[in-house]
Amino acid sequence: MALNLSDVTRIAHLARIELAPGEAEHTLAELNGFFGLVEQMQAVDTEGVAPLAHPIEQIQAVSLRLREDAVTEAVDREANQRPAPAVQDGLYLVPKVIE
Repeated sequence: MALNLSDVTRIAHLARIELAPGEAEHTLAELNGFFGLVEQMQAVDTEGVAPLAHPIEQIQAVSLRLREDAVTEAVDREANQRPAPAVQDGLYLVPKVIE
């Protein structure tokens, strides 16, 4: 699918993007290049190819870098509430904003 200059200016208008005349021609070339790449990718036969989590798996073995699900920090409520201007029974007190 190749675009023409009027397509680019219409898309820019719909997207509320102001393009100078030189920019429109440059954008047209870039968009047509992108569409050409997409057409090449769609032409590749991918029948029977399983999707990959990591494309590099085709080149080398990849082990997932997972860590143990362990608690590494403890919540110290008193230390967190110390700088608060008003606290009562472990809750932050805030000024009333709705009457």
